[in-house]
Amino acid sequence: MLNRLRRLSPKTLKADLSAGLTTALVAIPDGIASAILAGLNPIHGLYALMIGTPIAAMLASSQFMYVANTGALAIGTGGALEGYSGEDKVAALVVLVLLAGLIQLGLGLLKLGGLVRFVANAVLIGFMTGVAVRIILSQLGELNGYHAEGSNAMMRTLDWLLHLRHSDLASTALGLGTLALVFVLNRTRLAQLGMAIALVAATVLAALAGLNSVATLADTTLIPDGLPPLVVPQWEMVATLLPSAAGLAIIALVQGVGVSKTVPNPDGTYPNISRDFAAKGVANVASGMFAGMPVGGTMSETAVSLKAGARSRWAGIFSGLFIVMGVLLLADLLGYLAMPAIAALLIVAGIEAIKPDRIGDVWHSGWEPRIILLTTFFATLILPIHEAVFLGVALSMLHFLYVSSLDVRIVSLQFGTDGSVVEAPVPARVESGSPVVIMMYGNLYFAAAATLESRLPDAQEGARVILRLRGIPRIGSTLVSVLEQYALKLQRKGAQLVLAEVSPTLHEQLINTGTVMMCGEKNIFVEQPDLFAATRQALRLPQGSA
Repeated sequence: MLNRLRRLSPKTLKADLSAGLTTALVAIPDGIASAILAGLNPIHGLYALMIGTPIAAMLASSQFMYVANTGALAIGTGGALEGYSGEDKVAALVVLVLLAGLIQLGLGLLKLGGLVRFVANAVLIGFMTGVAVRIILSQLGELNGYHAEGSNAMMRTLDWLLHLRHSDLASTALGLGTLALVFVLNRTRLAQLGMAIALVAATVLAALAGLNSVATLADTTLIPDGLPPLVVPQWEMVATLLPSAAGLAIIALVQGVGVSKTVPNPDGTYPNISRDFAAKGVANVASGMFAGMPVGGTMSETAVSLKAGARSRWAGIFSGLFIVMGVLLLADLLGYLAMPAIAALLIVAGIEAIKPDRIGDVWHSGWEPRIILLTTFFATLILPIHEAVFLGVALSMLHFLYVSSLDVRIVSLQFGTDGSVVEAPVPARVESGSPVVIMMYGNLYFAAAATLESRLPDAQEGARVILRLRGIPRIGSTLVSVLEQYALKLQRKGAQLVLAEVSPTLHEQLINTGTVMMCGEKNIFVEQPDLFAATRQALRLPQGSA
């Protein structure tokens, strides 16, 4: 790590300082808003930025990934902490974030970054779209001054719609004005700081106009100043919070992968996903120890940092240090922030998180992805966030197994006298004295075994079926059973099953399972450097040889 930190160069110092300051100005209102979204004192969102952001920047493989609060993590945190209040809520937050960090750290150290590829894109899009809509719906009450009630986001929104007559006009005007100002600023050179400018402008306007009915941050919570205190975890809460912590860890990992896989390092190489897992794990463990919220890789702040000129990981480190300075110097002023303006920022963030193009890509990919997307989307709106995450992962696994079970194709190979090899349909029945060479494509694990078995041809007495297994280092026990049953079926009819292009490791497995003995040693041909040598040997096998 020290070697990586020594790379601070005078040539990049100015650019990294500028990028760090810019992202700090963007991240501070995001941190405040995320904490409010989670039902926490805003200081817990700021503590996460003060501690987690610079630590992740120091340790991550990705030099540009900005690690901060995210809407999905905020909603997940709020859901996990429902039922807690006062000091118990802070104690639960500490344990929750620590557990999530330890899970991430463990996955990173075990180099299990590749596990996220098993989460289907339809699940990710459905989940993130659901989170975005949930963020928008959750802030409608703050925007107009009426706080709805209900068991989930949908029911609270219905209650809000039925009581629009109770809206506070000043709060509504200020919130809508903040929304309009953000959208206008996003079309100017001030786009990067649009949210921060709109938040300050709305707060100043509310104070100057004497809008006493507009709620401020000080009306709901006290913002302490100073550095965050070290907190001792209450480990007796582990069993209760572990499922939610696992859900948060998955959310943070998936979001971070989106950055790691799309933003290369300065040398053009892409980051090591597992090391990024571990870095975010350490950042969350540290954040949890100081009562900070969970943090994860965020594409929006990463894009801001890059646009502001970031040249190395020092941009993220400087950003964390600027946030520390900002909280120490400006903590007293945070209480004046207008709640409708903060709600407007969260609504803008929710709107920007909805990606119609990506939703369209999933929608046009078939009926299975559509069902997965819609199920995950509505589950995110209705269920606790960690349950929606687990449901999405389960849907990914089921979809993978379903597709794998059908993703099998077999063809026969016909060898020409000129040395050409042509694919042709597999005959339903192999005639006597007419050997057929069969090649398989697709996933051959247990889910597809039954499909493969149904597509293998029947055979007459004296026929020979040659099955090419080149490129298959090992097979599952289910496929072993399919091969053995097919060999017995052919033998009962006086036909033969021949296995060609068998790798040495697969040959050893077939010996250990007894498949070689069942088929006959002379009917097994091990692969050679020539791609078709073993297949041609199988074709020259004397009829009836066993």
